[in-house]
Amino acid sequence: MATLRDIRRRIKGVQNTEQITKAMKMVAAAKLRRAQENVISARPYARKISGLVNHLLTDELSGTNELLLNRQTKKVLVVVLTSDRGLCGAFNTNILKEAVRLIEEDLIPQQLEYSLFCIGKKGFDFFRKRDYSITGNAIGVFGHLKFTDALSISSEMISGYLKGDFDKIVVVYNEFKSVVRQEIVREQYLPISFNEGEKTKRSTVDYIFEPGQKEIIDSLLPKHLQSQMWRILLESNASEFGARMTAMDNASTNAKDLIRSLKITYNKARQAAITKEILEVVSGANASKSA
Repeated sequence: MATLRDIRRRIKGVQNTEQITKAMKMVAAAKLRRAQENVISARPYARKISGLVNHLLTDELSGTNELLLNRQTKKVLVVVLTSDRGLCGAFNTNILKEAVRLIEEDLIPQQLEYSLFCIGKKGFDFFRKRDYSITGNAIGVFGHLKFTDALSISSEMISGYLKGDFDKIVVVYNEFKSVVRQEIVREQYLPISFNEGEKTKRSTVDYIFEPGQKEIIDSLLPKHLQSQMWRILLESNASEFGARMTAMDNASTNAKDLIRSLKITYNKARQAAITKEILEVVSGANASKSA
């Protein structure tokens, strides 16, 4: 049975942990506000440039740019976005499970070759230890996230796709919905595709393009991919801080409950010790009287 000193020491330790989790929650909350503002600001631009490309694109032009062509899929690149650090609840676990499910249930049964590009240290460490095929990684980008990070990552993706290193790129990430809710998304990055609902919105107005419709589309497609990658990075970053804030809040609540339970245990043990001492004194007094 634990002594009073052991219980006091454990209470002190849990109180210290509670202070740390409270501080981490405050830090995550401060960073989340900035990250949330960034992702909300990036969404309209990404949506607008996507709509612009879709508006200009015709069936004839769809077959003139490599970034739009649907090849026979043999090699797939899976881009997985996780955090660089832990203590963010099930944020990383859910993403890794979804990526493994994609590989083992969708790609391998179809006898497709796959490789991984890991953005974030947690995902890279997970797949490296399990001998998955990793073609590249980007670690530490979320520490000081900049648009240049999106440019370099998207350039690497476009270059590999154009060289034929892979025929399709799928991104698995957490989309930010709210502070307490993030949604796992599988999104096809390359080749660029638009759903049927977006295609029906195309205008029938006959515009005059300068220098030309194809030239404009060719210049817009890389910008479209860059903006989408930037949005994806911001979505994952905001989702991480939301998950971390929620996890630290839960940890603080659990610490309070544990402290309350330990204090009850301490008081019971202290009461039992006092009762035992009183009984020993009374027994000793009775024994001396009898003598």
